Amino acid sequence: MVTSSRAPPTDTALRARPATGGRTVPLRDGWRFALVDPAGLTDPTGAYARAAEPDYDDSEWRRIAVPHDWSIELSPTTEHGTTSGTGFFPGGLGWYRIAFTLPKEYADKRVSVEFDGVYMDSSVHCNGQLVGQHPYGYTGFALDLTDLLHTDGTTPNVIAVKVRNRLPSSRWYSGSGIHREARLVVTDPVHVQRWGTQVTTPEIRKDRALVRARTSVVNVSGDARRAEVRSAVVDPDGRTVARGTSTVTVGADPATVTHDLTVRGPRMWDIDTPALYTLKTEFRVDGRTVDTYETPFGIRHFTVDADNGLTLNGRYLKLRGVNLHHDLGALGAAVNADAVERQLKIMKSMGVNALRTSHNPPAPEVIAACERLGIVMMVEAFDCWRRGKNRYDYGRFFDAHSDADIAEMVLAARNSPAVILWSIGNEISEFTSTEGLGIADRLIAGVKALDTTRPIVIGSHRHRSLPAVGSPADLILAKIDGLGLNYNTAASVDALHARYPRLFLFESESSSETSTRGAYQEPERLNTGENHTPGRRATSSYDNNLASWTMSGEYGLKKDRDRKWFTGEFLWSGIDYIGEPTPYDVFPVKASFFGAVDTAGFPKDMYHLFKSQWTEKPMVHLLPMNWTDHRPGEVVDVRAYSNVDTVELFLDGKSLGTRKFDEKKTTDGRTYLETTEATGDDKTVTGGPWPGSYTSPNGSAGKLHLTWKVPFAPGELKAVARRDGRTVATDVLRTAGKPHALRLTSDRKSLAADGRSLCFVTAEVVDARGVLVPGADNSIAFDVDGGSLAGVDNGREESAERYQASTRTAFHGKALAIVRSGTEDGRLMLRARSAGLRTATVTVRATAARPKVLTPAADFAPDPGPDAPNYPLGDASYSGRPDTLPAAMLDGDPATGWSNAFLKAATALLPAFDGAREEDWVSVEWGRARSFDRIEISFTADATHSLPASVEVAAWDGRRYRPVQGADVDWATASDAPTVITFDAVRGSRLRLTMKSRHPGEVRGALRISRLEAPPR
Repeated sequence: MVTSSRAPPTDTALRARPATGGRTVPLRDGWRFALVDPAGLTDPTGAYARAAEPDYDDSEWRRIAVPHDWSIELSPTTEHGTTSGTGFFPGGLGWYRIAFTLPKEYADKRVSVEFDGVYMDSSVHCNGQLVGQHPYGYTGFALDLTDLLHTDGTTPNVIAVKVRNRLPSSRWYSGSGIHREARLVVTDPVHVQRWGTQVTTPEIRKDRALVRARTSVVNVSGDARRAEVRSAVVDPDGRTVARGTSTVTVGADPATVTHDLTVRGPRMWDIDTPALYTLKTEFRVDGRTVDTYETPFGIRHFTVDADNGLTLNGRYLKLRGVNLHHDLGALGAAVNADAVERQLKIMKSMGVNALRTSHNPPAPEVIAACERLGIVMMVEAFDCWRRGKNRYDYGRFFDAHSDADIAEMVLAARNSPAVILWSIGNEISEFTSTEGLGIADRLIAGVKALDTTRPIVIGSHRHRSLPAVGSPADLILAKIDGLGLNYNTAASVDALHARYPRLFLFESESSSETSTRGAYQEPERLNTGENHTPGRRATSSYDNNLASWTMSGEYGLKKDRDRKWFTGEFLWSGIDYIGEPTPYDVFPVKASFFGAVDTAGFPKDMYHLFKSQWTEKPMVHLLPMNWTDHRPGEVVDVRAYSNVDTVELFLDGKSLGTRKFDEKKTTDGRTYLETTEATGDDKTVTGGPWPGSYTSPNGSAGKLHLTWKVPFAPGELKAVARRDGRTVATDVLRTAGKPHALRLTSDRKSLAADGRSLCFVTAEVVDARGVLVPGADNSIAFDVDGGSLAGVDNGREESAERYQASTRTAFHGKALAIVRSGTEDGRLMLRARSAGLRTATVTVRATAARPKVLTPAADFAPDPGPDAPNYPLGDASYSGRPDTLPAAMLDGDPATGWSNAFLKAATALLPAFDGAREEDWVSVEWGRARSFDRIEISFTADATHSLPASVEVAAWDGRRYRPVQGADVDWATASDAPTVITFDAVRGSRLRLTMKSRHPGEVRGALRISRLEAPPR
């Protein structure tokens, strides 16, 4: 990089001037960006030492639009200090610059720059001067630039932003850069203060509501001024329904004007009818309007009672919530209103009515979407206080900045009808220490100084048992209104309710069951192991893969359902997010498994479980979502999630039987559907009618799904749900043939041609009849006319593919293309191609819109794909541990080997388990065809492993595995001695051994191969 004394050219799109009547200039276009160091915070050559100076030559920097996330643009890697926790994406040091001119009439204006979020540790310069620093990446901030600006209409002004994201800085994927909106704010010296309006509704009746509008105004002119404040309430139909006017003298100190406005026949903001009003504030000086300000708000009333739970507008309401991190899948952390709305609409379709912004204040777009959709919010401040959880996280800045950040959180969201809870932290280390009591007092006081209308809560994993009386963990509960519990058993919830009758309780994190869309394992087990075979790292979707601290989705739903006083639950998590890929900690597993929906927005089976409990419209869902990839005669555990009491299952029209839920009632009289059977899901229950099973306070136990054991045969599997004998819902699975074509489906038919609107297009691999091919993993290439690609995804957690590329492999038959509109109205077309498959196109109408983002979109290249494999290459259907992978049976070291043995540690509800799997296979691939007539396998025999009961050998002929003929097995008589299998000569590039356990379900029945060799003939 070279520097120059000449000023950079000013982008003509950034001749900053607000729209008529407005006070803001969006700073989206015109930015230049340079990634200095993805590994740290250094500038080794010194090329960027003068990057803040206005005459620095940034002409070679990239042109980008804001919001922007540089991390998501990079390839996942193990270099640059990345970890699985942050999705293997680099952070580092980056610079942003933007140049703009201001007209002469701005000479007597006040101009500030405002950022909704910069991740993280940012420094902002204006015309070479440091204006301010803001470490926290999840709160907004504003900086006054007035005294540093040129207002002659020709001299460029330059804002330069230095961003430092040293890893690890969050426990999840954070993204890097100016990831939320930025703007200039232009006002007269006398104006409405930033976040200067507060709207409350202290009195609400059916016929009228009192709307109290408090407006704070400031005067930096140096002279006291007489001013008029006008307030108007505009209803959801755009009609003005109340007005108020006051006159105030504004001097050096801010002045506040209060208007009590009466709204007749108020339309309530509710989860089903989220009616939004607008407070329009007009500020006049000397008869001239100098500032206008609009504040959306809603009229609603809620109560939270420790004994009776939550009511909204007088109606009892359970929080049916989800936790969501801030990333938007393939878009990373760069906020986009369309992507936010899509995520929340998917959640709403699952029955969600509440969002916890885990674990930080949200972008304004999230608040606005929740307001529109009718989703209540728990807005959370911090994931740590003074004691950080990562080396470079917010704990470094907490003491100096937390007061300002908690204030920003409240000010930015306090007028929203969606927000009903403030959380001052999640799983904070100081919760159980004396220092935490003082910090909590300070944070609580900071919230209450700005808003007293909402309860204050904490999310805690340190109250899973009763704290000692008088301990900090006990005393801190007297300071808050409600306690969010992370992964508490039913017994611990009841004990806390009895000990702390004043405190309302809810589950701030529930379940944390992990699953992969389309992956299924051992339905007969309540908690399965994990597959550590490279390329097969996934977790079971039978609601039966748990970590040591977690519980199944069904358990969490029942625990919450049965207690009227329990305020509700927030599922961890609603959608998979980048980073924290529990239970794996290995490249390239880069996304979490916790979501009910994957990162591409495709529902998993967990989505349908929660939908069956949280929605009323009749539905039924079959799992596994795959009636293709099974062997003939294989007994498949088929389940149905439904909110209808009776479900009949058919295979090619033949009934396989009807299953029914029983109708039951909670102790307070609410009805629900559940089977009546022992579930075996709670070892803490030692008495009563269902020992070892979760038991409701009404004395019953049961499951939230119906089950059939079905021998697989190709055809159509259909579930028919009936209520009072009438069919009200169906679900159908069909056996797929070979991949034949691609199919594209857009989530919308039109979008604005503004250069930033998005549509989300699902790509499916289908057979000749249009049936999704569930095992398809074809590589799909996308190209766009009339717009651009914004990202690609397939929802797979284990993937090194780039999110910002023009290609993506299908995962279980599906992929996603995110398409950004162009700036010309007309037709936007996406085309998808894949070798050997019929091409697909989809067309969306682009309609004229303003304002437009004019920065050219980046051109995406095809993903380079994986490196060429090193042969011979081992593979296996299952590997029980990360140190027993297939490659270990080929490395020539008898001390290492492949094994399918696993140990699941005990959880709070379930005992440890290490029973052997019934069957597994291993294979070896040589990359070219060879002739074989024997294979030698050294099996280990010890306390955990035994010889298999049988071994079958098959060879790959280029299209499929074919069993060898004339096989003869000479079994070894000692551990790790060769077992020799001879067979008629066969030619192929791979051999596969399918082995059955001699002792399935027992510890000693696992299989281990220390050496495998197939000499060429």
